[in-house]
Amino acid sequence: MSLAHSLEGVRVLDLSRLLPGPFLTMVLADLGADVVKVEEPRMGDYMRDFPPRGDGMSGRYLSVNRNKRSVTVDLKNKRERERFLHMVGQADVVVESFRPGVMDRLGVGYDALRERNEGIILCSISGYGQTGPYRDRAGHDINYLALAGVVAMSGAAPDAPPAMAGVQIADMAGGAMWGAIGILAALIERRRTGKGTHLDISMTEGALALLASEFGILGAEPAVPTRGTGLLNGGAARYGLYRTSDGRYLSVGALEPQFLARLVRGVELEADPGSADFADEEALRRRITRVIASKTRDEWERVLGGYDCCCEPVLELDEVVEHPLHRERGVFFEIAGGGSSGTLQVRTPLGMPAGRRPAPALGADNEEVFREYGVEDL
Repeated sequence: MSLAHSLEGVRVLDLSRLLPGPFLTMVLADLGADVVKVEEPRMGDYMRDFPPRGDGMSGRYLSVNRNKRSVTVDLKNKRERERFLHMVGQADVVVESFRPGVMDRLGVGYDALRERNEGIILCSISGYGQTGPYRDRAGHDINYLALAGVVAMSGAAPDAPPAMAGVQIADMAGGAMWGAIGILAALIERRRTGKGTHLDISMTEGALALLASEFGILGAEPAVPTRGTGLLNGGAARYGLYRTSDGRYLSVGALEPQFLARLVRGVELEADPGSADFADEEALRRRITRVIASKTRDEWERVLGGYDCCCEPVLELDEVVEHPLHRERGVFFEIAGGGSSGTLQVRTPLGMPAGRRPAPALGADNEEVFREYGVEDL
């Protein structure tokens, strides 16, 4: 069953910029919502200019703003602020990612929005939340992950430096995805009560929530869980990354006994998985390291593919695009109109998006959108 049109009729006004808010509203647009980027007229979403740009707008901007329209509104201007508030009266959702307090200072905080539309849902994404001692503090993904405990859990060993995440976990999972879930829940709640709500999405708390299982074992052992010590973050030899003879890497996830037994057969380790040899994680790691280093990554992929032992190659991004799994399931598609960058798009696990409209230029849809909302003369 396709969800591509499940949010048709839902109107979203997106005041956010950069990554978390736009990714959130991209998900809503993929599901059929009408998303309008409401941007200040001088620069708008400055991720348009983030390098690398190719011969058009930034590929990063183009990849998370598909199927949206853009209008320019100067919220510091009384007349234009009134135009925006009129639009709120006909909208369902407003998404913003200013620092806490900015919306109120601009005259478009939740109380002002609710006066125009009792059912409006305001989703505010911030680093540390709308309340608390850090509400006015500046930050980025790496800072949110640091305070959430995610950085401390990432790395080779307790005495080694923590490792940076390869993607913006707090932005994308901590902010955007929790925001999307909150909005969908609020839309359902509004059907019952007729009232909207103000969602306070802290990216730090969103990232912290991803460590729920780790906090569940805090205190169960003498040592505090940290990087390189846990079953799933480097402490187990059977769950890790191993360098192959060609300088590439193989992911090994043979946690359960049956998978470990198959791995042992596949790599021809001359030992019984139930023996004492396998109780010493470091000794086992050395043995697996030595064996894996004897063949190339692609050779191991062919050899171990028949053993069903939870081993897969570590792919670089250009290899991901060409991998048969993703090609068969249609993960990638193209949207023309953005120049040389940004044409390659990635669908979400929810399926193909409702449309294939390229990300908008600043203010490209002023006339159309203002006419639809009936505010062209305000």
